[in-house]
Amino acid sequence: MRIFRGLVGNLWKIYIFLVFSFFAILLYPFFRVVLLKKSWKKMSFKLFMIWSWLMRIFCFYIVRCVEKEALPEGPYIIAANHTSYLDIFFMYSMLPKHPFVFLGKSEILTYPIIRTYFKNLNIPVFRFDRKKVGVSFQLALEAIEEGWSLVIFPEGTIPEVDIPKMMPFKNGAFKIAKEANVPIVPITFTTNHLLFSDPTMVFGPARPGVSRFYIGKYISKELVAQKSFTELKELCFSRVEAPLKKEYPHLYSNEGNA
Repeated sequence: MRIFRGLVGNLWKIYIFLVFSFFAILLYPFFRVVLLKKSWKKMSFKLFMIWSWLMRIFCFYIVRCVEKEALPEGPYIIAANHTSYLDIFFMYSMLPKHPFVFLGKSEILTYPIIRTYFKNLNIPVFRFDRKKVGVSFQLALEAIEEGWSLVIFPEGTIPEVDIPKMMPFKNGAFKIAKEANVPIVPITFTTNHLLFSDPTMVFGPARPGVSRFYIGKYISKELVAQKSFTELKELCFSRVEAPLKKEYPHLYSNEGNA
């Protein structure tokens, strides 16, 4: 049964890849046009929204917001847990009112199709090169000054075990928030890992279904300024983690005995 499910899951991953590639090629000329002038760049966000909706429709995904707190005035930092590549593509149609860019690991530039879009429209982080990390930090601040919000997955990668239980957050998102003096919006994905697991997981799940997410209470500019990096990181972690504890209590059942 496990082998059969793995085979079906891999076939579904191939289908997702084909749908993604088709729309990537179809929309590419439009993205090239909006990149001709810097003042047109924010039009790319609307194109990503269209792409996001097309992925949802043609891949039979229903995206449902379980709980939604009020959003602050933009720009802001969006800090989310990371369990699947669907986290990225759903984000555009989940939060359509304020344009954002992603701050993500540079390894994504090795993916042929994604590289074309990510390099020109988002901010790669070269984690193992200090000089380039500094450049990415500066680009992030400049993007915020230009009115873009910033999406960051503070875990830095998709966890390999006990998904969707989170790994510790890294400091980058909170350093940027304090430097730019912007609020932080916590978002939690609770089912994407069941709909599209990491492609390298041979027997990992992949299927159509319902993607559930939560928009938590945002951390205000005042709290960002008042709290230390450690306090801010812990507060954000707890707000992102809360829905996971609610939906997956078995992953946390032994914490009280630790």
